[in-house]
Amino acid sequence: MERLIGRAPARGLVRLYLVGGLAPLLAGCPAGGTTGFPERVEIRRTSFGVPHILADDLAALGYGLAWCHMEDYGPLVVERLTMARGELALHLGSAHIESDFWWRQRYEQAARAYPSLHRDARDLYEGYAAAVNRYIDLHSTELPAWATPEFTGVDVATHWADETLDGAKRRFRSFRVGKTTRRSAASSGDGSNAWAFGPSRSASGRAILVRNPHLTWGAGRYSAYYEAHLTVPGVIDFYGDFRVGYPMYFNGGFNRHLGWSTTNNSPDLEEFYALAVDTETAERYLLDGESRPLDRQTIEIRVRAEGTIESATRDFFHTELGPVIERSSDTLFVVRSADWGEYRRTEQFLRMMQATSLGEWMRAMRMRAMKESNFIYADDAGNIYYVWNAALPLLPHDSGRDTVAIPVRFRDDAWSELVPFDSLPQLLNPRGGYLHNENDSFHYTSLEDPLETPSVNAAWPEPQLRLRSQLSLQLVRGAEGVTLEDVIQLKHSPRMLRADRVKDDLIGAVRSDTHSADVRGAIDLVEAWPNTSATDSRGGSLFELWVDRYDALGGDYAHPWDPESPASTPAGLGDPVAAVRAFREAVEEAVEIYGSWDITWGASHRVRWGDVDVPVSGCHSRLGCFRHLGFERDEDGILRAYTGDAWILAVEFGDVPRAYSVLVFGQSADPSSPHHDDQAPLFARQELKRVAFTEEEIEADLVRRYRPG
Repeated sequence: MERLIGRAPARGLVRLYLVGGLAPLLAGCPAGGTTGFPERVEIRRTSFGVPHILADDLAALGYGLAWCHMEDYGPLVVERLTMARGELALHLGSAHIESDFWWRQRYEQAARAYPSLHRDARDLYEGYAAAVNRYIDLHSTELPAWATPEFTGVDVATHWADETLDGAKRRFRSFRVGKTTRRSAASSGDGSNAWAFGPSRSASGRAILVRNPHLTWGAGRYSAYYEAHLTVPGVIDFYGDFRVGYPMYFNGGFNRHLGWSTTNNSPDLEEFYALAVDTETAERYLLDGESRPLDRQTIEIRVRAEGTIESATRDFFHTELGPVIERSSDTLFVVRSADWGEYRRTEQFLRMMQATSLGEWMRAMRMRAMKESNFIYADDAGNIYYVWNAALPLLPHDSGRDTVAIPVRFRDDAWSELVPFDSLPQLLNPRGGYLHNENDSFHYTSLEDPLETPSVNAAWPEPQLRLRSQLSLQLVRGAEGVTLEDVIQLKHSPRMLRADRVKDDLIGAVRSDTHSADVRGAIDLVEAWPNTSATDSRGGSLFELWVDRYDALGGDYAHPWDPESPASTPAGLGDPVAAVRAFREAVEEAVEIYGSWDITWGASHRVRWGDVDVPVSGCHSRLGCFRHLGFERDEDGILRAYTGDAWILAVEFGDVPRAYSVLVFGQSADPSSPHHDDQAPLFARQELKRVAFTEEEIEADLVRRYRPG
């Protein structure tokens, strides 16, 4: 089994006074300058503003990527790095106090681990920080007035210290106060889609990969996808997505030989434990019959309030099993996480990007610094591969599922090992010739090769296959002899699977009663509607309003989802009376909002981004669309897409990879940039742009080349 190492907290009192100028914590972590960087990196921008960064070394590569991020998302980068330092309250006020306390803990983790980082990772971080500082020096008027060129590699590394603990704590506390929110993989329908087609499925006999993560468009929730091509000759040559503010972050894409896509899998990496307090001595607990001291971490932040700056101090406590999240007079509630304190993610992603074969890529995955996500892989040797990746604790007890704190008297009562990588659910070159995942469990990644829940004791997910995943299966299983362009067309399928499952019952229920002429005409329209979100189709907008009403009334399916029939259930109407009532109300609502119940999907569903206002197909996952889009209603009643499909990449691996992509919200957050909204019309038309990967392709599509800084 695999031992968890490097997780012990610092002993004794740890006091961080990282206020004011925030001098670097560590020697050898300079704030960054410009020494030699502009001469060591060149940026080539092609159509749509995509940067191809050519550098002499990894530090210069980090510099080039950060320069591009600053050009396109400068205020966001500064805000993210300031947030990581725990200094937002100092500049923006008391609303950021909780954020600062949380991030200052992560900053301390990153600072302590920084000397242990691989030199390659530190080079990337320090080059990134140097570019941000140089850009602030040269372009201060474009940035917040409080932005100062003092960022360090530690600031950049902080984003990678502990990714999952906060959500687990919220879930545990909600159960403690009687709420029932459970962990769920993309329960709202958000998440990602991923496909791989093996040689037996493609017309060329080559493997094809599709990456399609979902995210709130633009800089939603402090993050944004960013398309880029990173090259250091002989070291790395990778095209993919790089979140703004991070050198390497949950990314996917391809190099000359291989590529991968990710989807969220939300593994349960934490367990909550209850330790007995030593009531005889303050700040101690009992373990293995011994009284053990709590480790106190005192953090001070500064807060701007009404023109003055005030200090706030808070203590945080840790045990050798993990941090204390709650306490009573006789019990400490602590969380033990496989992710707590992990700091090597950038190194793992870098090694994955550098891999030239499945074996090399798997060696990088076995670092297990990346603690979660489904990974779907394809390469130029024709391999396709899936792994439900998770640093999952091997449990000596039943899982508490973030709801129960397991009593611990002895160290052996708590987990200390991880489920071995080879025991994780995975598939290599399945008989069906395809792989897919849309955030549901691993069990149905291929219907021809279903995966069983492993027998080792861990918090495995229950089988699940929702409508988006079921439609995906129908699309990929029906794909034979497909070209890359065929796969792109499949990806944009406008089908609405929920209509396939319930429409006939809805029609029968409505026609069994007497209704107004409007209702009769509306149900005739729904019957003629081809069950799609195609922009020129009529009936889908009304069906969507009906679903909203029916679900609000508590309506359900006649036949719920059944793991024995995973791709054909749920189906039918469970409450015909509620369905009829909901339909009448939906007809009235359609007239009220749109002026008519026979409006086309494209008239009511739009991409409104920058100066673009165009119809778009796609719908929310609850309606069973694979092309998942979330909409918000504008003041004029029209539904505006704002989340879901954000970045689409499709690549075929041959002697040279051939790829297409689209980044719906463009390369720049600046509304005045031509690259803020130039890809939105492509996306709305279900088109992708051709990727320039080789030097010949880059030169043929070159718009601008320059040395940054």
